[in-house]
Amino acid sequence: MNEAFNFIPSPITFDYDESFLALANDSGRMQYYHTEKGSSRIRIGRNEFISAYNSKYVVAMRPVPSKAPLFQLQFFTKH
Repeated sequence: MNEAFNFIPSPITFDYDESFLALANDSGRMQYYHTEKGSSRIRIGRNEFISAYNSKYVVAMRPVPSKAPLFQLQFFTKH
């Protein structure tokens, strides 16, 4: 099963305050990051990522392409 996951970005712009990112490292272990708009990204824990996803106002989501059969995700929030 070697299917490509095609992603077409939306031409619609949006305003956000922070983003959260779930990426897999080379060994396949997930790493989670938080970025305030205009700041550097900071590594966070899995529980903090899940809590943000469940409690914050999500304005956009973006799947992150990967060569491996993984699902990586970035989502953007507004206060």
